[in-house]
Amino acid sequence: MPNSTAAMLVIGDEILSGRTRDSNMNHLAKALTDAGIDLKQARVVSDDHDAIVAAVRDLSATYDDVFTSGGIGPTHDDITAEAVAAAFDTPVGIRADARALLQDHYDRMGTTLNDARLRMARIPEGADLIDNPVSVAPGFTLRNVHVMAGVPAVFEAMVASVVSKLAHGAPLISDNWRVMRGEGDVAEPLSRLADSFPALSIGSYPFQKNGIYGTNIVIRGQNADQVNAAMTQLKALFPA
Repeated sequence: MPNSTAAMLVIGDEILSGRTRDSNMNHLAKALTDAGIDLKQARVVSDDHDAIVAAVRDLSATYDDVFTSGGIGPTHDDITAEAVAAAFDTPVGIRADARALLQDHYDRMGTTLNDARLRMARIPEGADLIDNPVSVAPGFTLRNVHVMAGVPAVFEAMVASVVSKLAHGAPLISDNWRVMRGEGDVAEPLSRLADSFPALSIGSYPFQKNGIYGTNIVIRGQNADQVNAAMTQLKALFPA
């Protein structure tokens, strides 16, 4: 049975402007790989309502699960909750259980739950809350879309919670071989090797060291025997 599929939607003008470097996609990719869930696409959109709605609808219809990051904080440009709700024609508003979590948190901190902070309790109707052990404000899951914070520490905690509840597949097995020859030299035999192992992914990644070009060749697949067989042939083609 094939692994389930996933996509990621990164939301935020700060990512597209280059002001903030995104690390969440890398973390999610590793977590999904370990769980045997195939991340097939990652997309970045601005803090634009219509762009978020369109992307959520497209990705939700195409993949088994969609993970979003960003846009669920207390400021005016945090519009992800409304946009995801609109993508599914679902009402959104302050939800009692989310508000109670925030109220308890800010009471313990001696801080007022003002209108800005209360924005983090906006949850679409019918959604399930995603636990936030770092800063309390929850994410949510609506249908197959998991809406999470953009702050890396919070995002990572939410990913752990969500992925643990999803059906796991066959983890991806990976091995690599370093060849001190350029990609142009390895391309033809590597292509023949890939044809011999159609179920595997064989990628080449060039590098330069001390003025010499080399290629890291990575073999990935779900069958350890096939990965090992392909690696044996690769090493025979390009001995150390």
